[in-house]
Amino acid sequence: MLIIAGLGNPGAKYQNNRHNIGFMAADAIAQRWHFGSPRAKFQSVIQEGEVGGVKSLLMKPQTFMNSSGNAVGEAARFYKIAPANIIIFHDEIDLAPGRFRMKTGGGAAGQNGIRSLISQLGPDFRRARMGVGHPGEAALVHGHVLSDFHKAEQPWLEALLNACADALPFAIAGDDERYQGEVMRLAPAPKFSPRQAAQAAKGE
Repeated sequence: MLIIAGLGNPGAKYQNNRHNIGFMAADAIAQRWHFGSPRAKFQSVIQEGEVGGVKSLLMKPQTFMNSSGNAVGEAARFYKIAPANIIIFHDEIDLAPGRFRMKTGGGAAGQNGIRSLISQLGPDFRRARMGVGHPGEAALVHGHVLSDFHKAEQPWLEALLNACADALPFAIAGDDERYQGEVMRLAPAPKFSPRQAAQAAKGE
């Protein structure tokens, strides 16, 4: 059994924020693989289903982003699921918009949801990092991730969400490298440094 969790903040105020791209990925996965009806458990909205013949628990923690680990940790302890069988979808400011990278282990890199998860699970869970770009200055990051995606961003956003859902059997099988490659094949995105691009747009 696997846990697949998308990170975000609960409530209509936040639902279209860049910070909520993990929730959006969870919704796309639930729709693509016909997961069961949503219900409340483990301080989350959960859905149960199968991907590639493997039973999976899909979670959207309702604890707010910075306490995501409390929800996922509770489910992991209940089902005795090891970090290697936990996949976390989350926004990543140090990837260009639409880019996608899988990573296992490491630090939080300033992502408070990941920091909370590390505190509960240790570092060795799998991270599905979804690029939302960087505003160019550290002081602008908070406002950037808590702002809504622009209408012009919808094409790459929809393509990325669909690709993450369609290619998911590779991740379920444990082949994160192939999963990453297939997502980028299905939803290609320009590769550039988000910080450099933001600074260039400002004429720096």
